Amino acid sequence: MRDAMLGRLRDGSDLDFTTDAHPPVILEILEGFAEATWDVGIKFGTVGSRIQGRECEITTYRSEQYDPVSRKPAVDFGDSLEGDLARRDFTINAMALTLPDLNLIDLFAGEADLRAKLIRTPGSPERSFSDDPLRMMRAARFASQLGFHIVADVVIAMTEMANRLEIVSAERIRDEFMKILMSDDPRTGLELLVGTGLTEYVVPELPLLQLELDEHHHHKDVYEHTLTVLEQAMDLETIHVPATGPDSVLRLAALLHDIGKPRTRRFEDDGRVSFHHHEVVGARMTRKRMQALRFSGEMIDDVSKLVELHLRFHGYGTGEWSDSAVRRYVRDAGDQLTRLHKLTRADSTTRNKRRAAALQHAYDSLEARIAVLAEQEELNSLRPDLDGAQIMSILGIAPGPVVGEAYRYLMELRLDRGPLSEQQATDELMAWWVNR
Repeated sequence: MRDAMLGRLRDGSDLDFTTDAHPPVILEILEGFAEATWDVGIKFGTVGSRIQGRECEITTYRSEQYDPVSRKPAVDFGDSLEGDLARRDFTINAMALTLPDLNLIDLFAGEADLRAKLIRTPGSPERSFSDDPLRMMRAARFASQLGFHIVADVVIAMTEMANRLEIVSAERIRDEFMKILMSDDPRTGLELLVGTGLTEYVVPELPLLQLELDEHHHHKDVYEHTLTVLEQAMDLETIHVPATGPDSVLRLAALLHDIGKPRTRRFEDDGRVSFHHHEVVGARMTRKRMQALRFSGEMIDDVSKLVELHLRFHGYGTGEWSDSAVRRYVRDAGDQLTRLHKLTRADSTTRNKRRAAALQHAYDSLEARIAVLAEQEELNSLRPDLDGAQIMSILGIAPGPVVGEAYRYLMELRLDRGPLSEQQATDELMAWWVNR
């Protein structure tokens, strides 16, 4: 109902129905009528189906709530539409259209809240959030996705009840958090999570970025910098070639790239502030946080790599890069090179226009150098000029640690000098073997 009224319902969108029929009866009615049915959510009273090519979910009237110490909601079936709507999360989701007469049932002024762009609960927010604490994060998500304003008593309840999020599973928290991050306006949702204290149970490292400025104002507000980097990375998703559209790995890396700064902050004797090796510390913290939120191993590896490499470009300064430095940059970035380009560019938030232009120009030059070398040397598949079998044959050795040692030596040679002929590589290998 909400999306239909907002004009967000697209052709092929899923449809949700509710009924007093229990799941076995729903399945019986659908038999021979639906093209397919599935019962993944049947223990929660939901039957999935495909009807005339459209995905539909049919749910028995229910009241869903958490036990004070349980991580999973208990579901009781109800017997009235009114009771079902009264237990919905927000008024904008507590409307229904009866079939077949198409009468609007709007017991809690949800339509008026839609017009006013307000997020409000049907009853007291305390009861709503007790029923399901994840609704507090959902409020922040709707604010990000829809551009709606959360009314004051709901924000107050979110703040006072933030610790209730402890009983929600990491997977549900992660999924809701990612919906905020992948919205068109994640800043709004993230600021709500930080302001209400909810982020303590999601990404507790984020509010710690609100470092107090030192007395000389020699470093930025890292929290504000982080949100700006996220927004600039989102812009680069579409305007930096290759365009990707919303990119969850890039956005997570942008959000977490500086989380190592509070732990590495040092006040130097000259009054300056340093964050030595914050990228390495931050990569470890990123891995630990993402593991706690049950992200996939592949996604954890990708985001952690970007966090660890986000300063690599600055380590070379703005001078001309050697071929060796370019090769190593590409090798270390691996399949995350495109995202590293975007993250590094997004990480420039200086207000000094001349410095900002110089940084972007330097990175333009680096990307151009990578393109030239990639065409000449197949940088996307960097490997030594001799493989393991050739190494064993030339040296007359069996498989073992020495083969790996020789392979790594040839790889370093490849990075330093570029491609060698087979004879050159053989000569270098023999020289290494003699002097080993």
